[in-house]
Amino acid sequence: MKKILLLASEAVPFIKTGGLADVVGSLPKYIDRECFDCRIMLPKYLCMKEEMSRKLEYITNFYMNYLGQDRYVGIFKAEIDGITYYFIDNEYYFSGWSPYGDWLWDLQKFCFFEKAALNALPVIGFQPDLIHCHDWQTGLVPVYLKDAYAGGDFYRNIKTVFTIHNLKFQGVWDVKTIQMLSELSDYYFTPDKLEAYKNGNMLKGGIVYADAITTVSETYAEEIKTPFYGEGLDGLLRARSNALRGIVNGIDYKEFDPSTDGLIDAKYNYRDFRKEKKKNKLALQRQLGLPENENTFMIGMVSRLTDQKGLDLIQCVMDELCQDNIQFVVLGTGEERYENMFRHYDWKYHDKVSAQIYYSDPLAHRIYAGCDAYLMPSLFEPCGLSQLIALRYGTVPIVRETGGLKDTVEPYNEYESTGTGFSFANYNAHEMLSVIRYAEQIYYNKKREWNKIIDRGMARDFSWKTSAAKYQELYDWLIG
Repeated sequence: MKKILLLASEAVPFIKTGGLADVVGSLPKYIDRECFDCRIMLPKYLCMKEEMSRKLEYITNFYMNYLGQDRYVGIFKAEIDGITYYFIDNEYYFSGWSPYGDWLWDLQKFCFFEKAALNALPVIGFQPDLIHCHDWQTGLVPVYLKDAYAGGDFYRNIKTVFTIHNLKFQGVWDVKTIQMLSELSDYYFTPDKLEAYKNGNMLKGGIVYADAITTVSETYAEEIKTPFYGEGLDGLLRARSNALRGIVNGIDYKEFDPSTDGLIDAKYNYRDFRKEKKKNKLALQRQLGLPENENTFMIGMVSRLTDQKGLDLIQCVMDELCQDNIQFVVLGTGEERYENMFRHYDWKYHDKVSAQIYYSDPLAHRIYAGCDAYLMPSLFEPCGLSQLIALRYGTVPIVRETGGLKDTVEPYNEYESTGTGFSFANYNAHEMLSVIRYAEQIYYNKKREWNKIIDRGMARDFSWKTSAAKYQELYDWLIG
């Protein structure tokens, strides 16, 4: 049996700030357990919910020299849904209200975590054939395995996969600081290794030294080789393109299933959505204080309110859009200017716009189930999970053709009656508006066509089963 360790800074159900946690927590459930022993290792954060931290069982501890001091490393364990999770404990590093906060402190914290994780493996008696590292917080592990740990028999044959979830975040500081925190020699701080534009870069370590690199959609794997999307590392990614592949994320089809979802008002499936789905719309309108009308075209958004999500495009055309017979619902928090923008439009068009500036999982599910269309005009989107959830719930995605959005939403073609959503290519507000209006026109004037778009979307399979098979193939290929 091949042994795999997933190493990451977060994973559901223990700690989550974004899509990374969904990927790390979901993938092992769908890996073939007869062929792979797949386990997860995380930091033991003090901010973990109490109900989850109570499930952790203390195993042992040891001391590790880091930055000239012997530091405590506790090891805890939990088993959820048949998956073994290990936790690295050190309250000095992992206390605090959130997993991330102060950049410089985060760099030190995750350098400690990477070393502690590698040192913990012989202690727990788990010798992986492959370590699957996720994002910059684990970018040094492939470097350490070629450096300080290369001489030991235990570590010698361990392969590494490094997954880039979002290239924008790289773990960058000046060379002197990264060198001190990583405890790596001068040899590693040259432009072909961990130095980038006179700074130290932890993510770059993973890209240079991993045996294989993946990212979270095929289109994003191509995009990051270009200057616009490459965040300064496009040259390196072109150089390593033979080792780079895109594998689109999945979603948990047990959690996101309109036929069993306990958070929505009326359950439905691909057979009866024509009758049942509108009950969710009326309930959502009632809950948000919008005029109750099952025929009004309702657009939803559940999003972090940041530049990346294309909110400046919405700002440009919101007044025009609100002249149409639509309702617009947004849920999320983020940059203050976008929070205030949506509050303003809620005040100005109170019968048409509902801005919920907080986050609520139950309301998110109701928006996916109750809306007719789901808007994602992202500037860049490595994978995106929201459009996959929208397809699952029969809510037609309207997206910009970038990254995972391009890979997962097939644009509607009225002449061939194909497609699962609507899309636009250029990052342009009026191009977006014309596509929204095109979707409106199909919704109001060609209801049968609209329902066929929903049919096709709900029939698509973006479960983890498909993605996990591609990861298994990669693991097999590397381990041999």
